[in-house]
Amino acid sequence: MKNTIIKYGLIGGLIVTAFMGIGAAVFMYNPEYDLGMVFGFAGMLVAYTFVFLGVKNFRDKQNGGFITFGKAFKVGMLMSLITATIYVATWVVEHRYLFPDFMEKYTETSLQKLEKEGLSAAEFKVQKDRILYFQGLYKNTLWIILFTYMEIMVPIGLLVPVISAAILKRKPLAEETPPQSE
Repeated sequence: MKNTIIKYGLIGGLIVTAFMGIGAAVFMYNPEYDLGMVFGFAGMLVAYTFVFLGVKNFRDKQNGGFITFGKAFKVGMLMSLITATIYVATWVVEHRYLFPDFMEKYTETSLQKLEKEGLSAAEFKVQKDRILYFQGLYKNTLWIILFTYMEIMVPIGLLVPVISAAILKRKPLAEETPPQSE
């Protein structure tokens, strides 16, 4: 079980990391377009396909073709946590060394989009203060880690193991009892 969890968690982590790197680079060079986010979320979907495949592999090849919802959920969540942890660790490194001005560009782009919404001055100030507040939190690595875990785990990192468990659960059929001879 452990090898399957690690294998599929690592595959998912490598996939989501590759897409995230591309998405972050796209955003940094074209911040006014949401294409970077599209790459990031597409990578999450592709990566979390491997959670489903990993649970299926475990059920079919290591668990005799049967698995309870609880066991499937546990296996899926462990794979999901490995995938998410790789994603978070990679983002912390990328943010620190490759894109240290990411949050400044993100804030600037967010404020530009906000200006185009035609909000009243009071509404604009409330939204601007909120954006600046989160920009301030992002200066702390602990907050970066927490935000990044939330980004990938809520909802996709939690939802995929639940869906996988619901689809893949399979209980063994009761063996037919042989006819009674008298």
